[in-house]
Amino acid sequence: MLSTLRNPSFRHLFAAQIVALVGTGLATVALGLLAWQLAGDNAGAVLGTALAIKMVAYVTLAPVAAAIAERLPRRAFLVALDLIRAGVIAFLPFVDQVWQVYVLIFFLQAASAGFTPAFQAVIPDVLKDEDDYTHALSLLRLAEDLEQLASPMLAAALLTVVSFPVLFLGTVAGFIASALLVVTARLPARAKAEPDHFWADVTKGIRIYIRTPRLRGLMVMEAAVAAAGAMVYVNTVVLVQARLGLGEEAVALAFAGFGAGSMLAAFLLPRILNRLEDRSVMIGGAALMVAGVALVPLVGSLPALIALWVVIGFGFSLTQTPIGRIINRSAREADRGAVFAAQFALSHACWLVTYPLAGWIGAGAGPSTAAVILAMIGTAGLAAVWHLWPANDESVLPHDHPDLPPGHPHLVEHGEHHTHVVVIDDLHRRWPKAA
Repeated sequence: MLSTLRNPSFRHLFAAQIVALVGTGLATVALGLLAWQLAGDNAGAVLGTALAIKMVAYVTLAPVAAAIAERLPRRAFLVALDLIRAGVIAFLPFVDQVWQVYVLIFFLQAASAGFTPAFQAVIPDVLKDEDDYTHALSLLRLAEDLEQLASPMLAAALLTVVSFPVLFLGTVAGFIASALLVVTARLPARAKAEPDHFWADVTKGIRIYIRTPRLRGLMVMEAAVAAAGAMVYVNTVVLVQARLGLGEEAVALAFAGFGAGSMLAAFLLPRILNRLEDRSVMIGGAALMVAGVALVPLVGSLPALIALWVVIGFGFSLTQTPIGRIINRSAREADRGAVFAAQFALSHACWLVTYPLAGWIGAGAGPSTAAVILAMIGTAGLAAVWHLWPANDESVLPHDHPDLPPGHPHLVEHGEHHTHVVVIDDLHRRWPKAA
């Protein structure tokens, strides 16, 4: 897995991701303390609203940002967004009104909605070999999981010697360092796409997504994952403190179990994917998550909850890490950024629904009822995946083009009835029907 770091471009990009993640983790802790300073007992409502703003920005702006990215040099685009994020964070220590927090969070997440899919689309261009790319995806997943464990501990250590606004300066430093590392990375030139109207570019990723069977299945799988994952992120504190009567340390241990399961799966995935198809691995991971959530009503102790969260975390990584491989084989290089943006928007749309659902049901009927209902939603999503994502998921398909005139260059090259790797593009606007 570490062999991918021998590639200098990926090494710089990976380092950029690490420092940006650490900075983001520090900001998460500082933002919670800022919300408490501004709103006191209503801090939870402030953070909940900030989370909703984050999701709305992700869902609505990611495809727009992808269309803008196609018109700009990719290095300049990534660096500019890192610097915008640094600039927005630099204002947070000086706010004294809750509405100012909301405005800054929107601009911060708008920049992230552009940066993250563009960054994801660069990696397969840097690492052309699929095995190398798989190892890179596992490394990036490990980095995200480790950040969730390390950043709170680093923030706690810093807070023993500085006040919480200083944590925002750490975030600013992280984004600036990320921008410098992107500058030093040698990024391949972006494949040239056909010029199109801006709105067509905004919707291109979504159109490719909904016309590709494996991506339609992936979209529904993300709904199942979000249903199960929302139970963990929203109701862990309720399960630990209300049901088990334990303190904040136990909440941290439960989340650590989820992170440990995810890291274990990320570490094992390159070998697993050498033996099994992506579809089987991802469906199996989603099934683990849904089954784990369904067992929540039976949990009566902290060790049992941690063990269950390890299983759910393992399943989470099985479903999320291979996504880049699926997108990579489902779009032309020129369209990859748009499809990553579509994935980013659609997956966060699922979380935008399941986060409040988990919270409302958990508050109104209890976490056990929430777990059962979310598990049912996840089960329905898994059943839909089986229908939408064919088990025989071939990329090389026989087809013809009755819409193309005789003598068209594509027909001259391949013949009237031909077989080749199919992705949705201007010549293949519909997926060929199975023979």
